[in-house]
Amino acid sequence: MKEITTKTYIKWFEDMFFWRKFEDKCRTLYLKRKIRGFLHLYNGQEAIPAGLTHAMDLSKDKIITAYRCHILPISMGVDPKKVMAELLGKKTGTSHGLGGSMHIFSKKHRFYGGHGIVGGQIPLGAGIAFADKYFNRKAVTITIMGDGAIRQGSLHETFNMAMLWKLPVVFICENNRYAMGTSVKRSSNIEEIYEIGKSYGMPSYHVDGMNPKKVAKSAFIAIERARRGEGATFLEIKTYRYRGHSMSDSELYRSKEEIHFYKKKDPILKLKNTIVQNKWETIENLHLIENEVKKKVESCVEFAENSDFPSLEEMYNVVYHEKNYPFLDKVSSS
Repeated sequence: MKEITTKTYIKWFEDMFFWRKFEDKCRTLYLKRKIRGFLHLYNGQEAIPAGLTHAMDLSKDKIITAYRCHILPISMGVDPKKVMAELLGKKTGTSHGLGGSMHIFSKKHRFYGGHGIVGGQIPLGAGIAFADKYFNRKAVTITIMGDGAIRQGSLHETFNMAMLWKLPVVFICENNRYAMGTSVKRSSNIEEIYEIGKSYGMPSYHVDGMNPKKVAKSAFIAIERARRGEGATFLEIKTYRYRGHSMSDSELYRSKEEIHFYKKKDPILKLKNTIVQNKWETIENLHLIENEVKKKVESCVEFAENSDFPSLEEMYNVVYHEKNYPFLDKVSSS
């Protein structure tokens, strides 16, 4: 794994602060009705992509995840302006504005979604890993799910096949403690989710998801194990989301006191304190970084708002292979 230096910590701080402010701006734009449909924010979970991407080989490794998917592609190198444009439904977006919040993709940066079906990405991730093994690419697929997806049958089928075929895949549960509004305690007989992987003989561990260094170290061990051909690993990364499940979530299932408790463990605040206490950077220079980040977020919004919406023809072209749209002809003649 690349060495974790003082520069790494400062980069993590800058990236994680940007991701937080990017999501905050998305919330504002949603309330202004400039972003429509569903919106699932990542606030509180920023240490996960910071650690993962430090451990990965971004020239060939891949990520696939669920619908809380704005920040992970940005961490892999996708232009945040294009992500913002996608959220606003503009043709300069990652999917020409036709995918929206839950369907961010980038083949170039090996980010394979963004999937709206709970647990639907789990077998897909194993399939991508199978292809890498078949073609001997020495690449690893990070397959991420929420704690709610653990109850899906597809997870268990996929775990069995991944172990049977020694697939180069790392399964990660981002356990933010609530599947929509249902706590892990109320929905699972096994509260330590990582234990589920052990029943398949899969090396399985829990990780502090509020610390990018711990995420990076655990992920690197799992990734390199997969790259050596030794098969899958399951990591339960324990984190916490500060916003609701989505923008329509009234959050009646948890108290303000609970949220306040976890905000004391904010990974960005902890990172900032670590940097200042170790005198790796001054608080004044960190404030300068914060100001630059806020400008960068505004440039993303400006780019998105100045972009055009996709044309009707563009929308048809990405749905229909046959350019004469025979299905539409039949409908119009009936």
